[in-house]
Amino acid sequence: MRSSQYYICTLKEAPADAEVISHKLMLRAGLIKRLSVGVYTWMPLGLRVLRKVEAIIREEMNRAGAMELLMPAVQPAELWQESGRWEKYGPDLLRFRDRYQRELVIGPTHEEVVTDAVRRDIKSYRQLPVHLYQIQSKFRDEIRPRFGVMRGREFIMKDGYSFHADYADLEREYNKMHQVYCRIFNYLGLQFRAVAADTGSIGGADSQEFHVVAETGEDSIAWCPDSDYAANVELAQALAPYMQRPAATEEMQRVATPDKTTCAAVAEMLSLPLQTTVKQIIVSMEGAPEAGNARLVALLLRGDHNLNEIKLQKLIGGYRFASHEEIQAALGCVPGYVGPVGVADKGIEIIADHSVVVMHDFVCGANEAGYHLRGVNFVRDLPEPDQIADIRNVISGDPSPDGKGYLSICRGIEVGHIFQLRTKYSRQLGCEFLDPQGKSQPMEMGCYGIGVTRVVAAAIEQGHDERGIIFPAAIAPFAVIITPVGYHNNETVRTVADQLYSRCLEAEIDVLLDDRDERPGVIFADADLIGVPHRIVVGARALANGELEYKGRQEGSESILPVADALAFLQAKLSATICAN
Repeated sequence: MRSSQYYICTLKEAPADAEVISHKLMLRAGLIKRLSVGVYTWMPLGLRVLRKVEAIIREEMNRAGAMELLMPAVQPAELWQESGRWEKYGPDLLRFRDRYQRELVIGPTHEEVVTDAVRRDIKSYRQLPVHLYQIQSKFRDEIRPRFGVMRGREFIMKDGYSFHADYADLEREYNKMHQVYCRIFNYLGLQFRAVAADTGSIGGADSQEFHVVAETGEDSIAWCPDSDYAANVELAQALAPYMQRPAATEEMQRVATPDKTTCAAVAEMLSLPLQTTVKQIIVSMEGAPEAGNARLVALLLRGDHNLNEIKLQKLIGGYRFASHEEIQAALGCVPGYVGPVGVADKGIEIIADHSVVVMHDFVCGANEAGYHLRGVNFVRDLPEPDQIADIRNVISGDPSPDGKGYLSICRGIEVGHIFQLRTKYSRQLGCEFLDPQGKSQPMEMGCYGIGVTRVVAAAIEQGHDERGIIFPAAIAPFAVIITPVGYHNNETVRTVADQLYSRCLEAEIDVLLDDRDERPGVIFADADLIGVPHRIVVGARALANGELEYKGRQEGSESILPVADALAFLQAKLSATICAN
């Protein structure tokens, strides 16, 4: 490919609304262009990267025995109503009507569609298992699209679905897909972690997420350096402390804390560790605030811990955070000063995290604006909690749930997710088969997704420097870029550059010849910006000695090589990269 004949549209500066580094660099490198909020056009250079990601995924999925199909993006509402997700999925589901007033959706996922296809054809255990997948555009009406293609509204996804006669076979395929996904992300050249995860709106039993490790990641991952344990912080278990509650050593006293409405501010004022404070969060179990019939629950957490909303939802079911008016009516106090002393007398249930029930002489709100209590102890000053449970996020230094060390926390970008759906959709949609005894059974299902567009952004978040993108070799838009200095005014430079370009094409090397009439600085800057791994500089000075300059994208300095050896040199470099993968 010649740059003069290719659509290259780089920018010196990223638009002001670009947030994370991948968004900035993808816009600057001309990989994408914004069409509307959360919707992007993939330009030719970006599409090359995207197609390379798809090719790797497709190759590994086909090798694993999965079969590719393509399902419609537009889906009938009846399927979503039949599965029960028409209401449950919420406003992310883009709904509309056609000219006949039939309700339709733009598919954010395809569990219903693929289950409908399979239930029409597969009737016997002899036809199972089946694994179908597609690579297709999805649409989710995100409330706040951000970070470019990282959290866009329209995106490309690989979604696969497997159907089985029994759970043992589902487990086999699920474990197989775990290995396949590890191969895919290794081949893509990404540093990643597979972590235990919550099933979320997809539902089902077990699930695992695959996260590209990056400081800009939206998700927190808990992992143990001394074992294989890794989990999304949403799911990671916080073990109960192995200790008895110490005896009280202080009398409870009321202290003035004007304008101190957080545990951190109170701890600082009283010159106490944050770990000696207790925060109280009030939630409502039922009823709207205006109805006046909500059942309130007080949650107690250590001051340095944060509530895990997913754990709480699994523990108590649906809830919402209580309004200021509800808290004022129940406790006679504004939020920021509420505490557990006296709460039980008002008929409010108390749920305490494991870490709280072993505390003594702690500080908490006094249920009086401008005041806190210190030296508070269970039994003496307030009753034992109604429930004790794990309701917090783990933090760095917590014991690993597998008992093999201590947890560390890192940030990650979710790029893949596999689920054991079990019979969640097959039961709802009547996707059944006849077992060997002739009895009808719902099929066991698995679901396996990779965010294709998100992989590109995640790779950039993980690989970049001040000059631009550092793509993994497997997905770089071009493997080699030839940058002639003076292509349009030096015949020798032009001849050598054209000859090397032709030899690369003959050798099936993915090469770009930058033959634009631009200054060398512009050409070199663009080569670094778009992330091409290998660069050959053809310049008159080096050619006078029969030489060329080579520079790897991540190398600090150039190296010299004879013109005659250039092709063999590049082939060796590319071969080494393939072997590494």
